[in-house]
Amino acid sequence: MIKTTSAELLPLLEGCARSDRKSQENLYRLFYSFAMGVCLRYCRNREEALEALNDGFLKVFNNISHFQPEKHEPVPSFVGYLKKILIHTAIDQYRSTIRTSQTVELEEHLVPAQDHTESPLDGLAYEDLIGLIRQLSPAYRAVFNLYAIDGYSHEEIARQLDISVGTSKSNLAKARLNLRELLKRSHEERYSKYA
Repeated sequence: MIKTTSAELLPLLEGCARSDRKSQENLYRLFYSFAMGVCLRYCRNREEALEALNDGFLKVFNNISHFQPEKHEPVPSFVGYLKKILIHTAIDQYRSTIRTSQTVELEEHLVPAQDHTESPLDGLAYEDLIGLIRQLSPAYRAVFNLYAIDGYSHEEIARQLDISVGTSKSNLAKARLNLRELLKRSHEERYSKYA
C-alpha cells in the first residue's frame, strides 16, 4: 500500500507540473512499487512491465497539469489517475503485440456458461495468484485482469481491446479454466514433495 500524505504528494505534483526533474524522480520512486504491481498483472515479464511503467509515468508527467486532485482525497484520486493511465498503457502495449499475431474470435455460445459457485482460487495468496495470472496467454491475462481485478464490464473490455463482447466473455471463461488447471498443478506439485 502507498504510504504518503497530501502534504507530501501535493508539492510533488506541483513540481511535476513545472517539469521539475527532482519532483518527477521523487513521485516515480514513491509510486514505483504500486505501479509495477499494476503493470506486472498485464505484462508477460518484468521487462515488458517496466516498459509499460515508464511509458505510463511519461504520460503522467506530460499531462499532470490536467490532473485535478480531489480536495479532501488527493492521494486516492492520484492513485486512481495513475492506475488508469498504467492500465491503458499496458493495454496499448498488449494491442501492439497482438497485431503481430493472428487472433481468432469465438462466438459467445461456443463457450459454456460458467456457474458462479465458489472458485478454487478463493483464499489463494495474492502473490501466488499474480504468479498464476502471469502464466496465462496475453489475451486471457488482459481480459481476466480487466474484469476480475479492475472491475471493467465486458462491454468496456471489448472497447479497450478492440474485440467483441463474446470474445471477452470467452477469454474470461478460458482464463478461469486455465487458472484452475494451473492451481491444481501447483497444488499437486507442492504436496507431492511430502508423499
